[in-house]
Amino acid sequence: MEVESAKLIAMSIAAGLGVLGPAIGIGMIGGKAMEAIGRNPEASGKVVSNMILAIVFAEALGILAIVVSFIIKFV
Repeated sequence: MEVESAKLIAMSIAAGLGVLGPAIGIGMIGGKAMEAIGRNPEASGKVVSNMILAIVFAEALGILAIVVSFIIKFV
């Protein structure tokens, strides 16, 4: 196996597994937020703002995984 092909395989594994966790987390955040809004509609403003903040933090981990995968490819 050549070095370049090993880098591409490592890049795809790092990106795929690195984005899988945040994707599951964002789905759980959204589901729990909708459940909370369904139970208490008056608090939807606070729930939505906290939900967006949590999604941003989870998405940052996915972006970090993609950056690491590009570092694997180009270094």
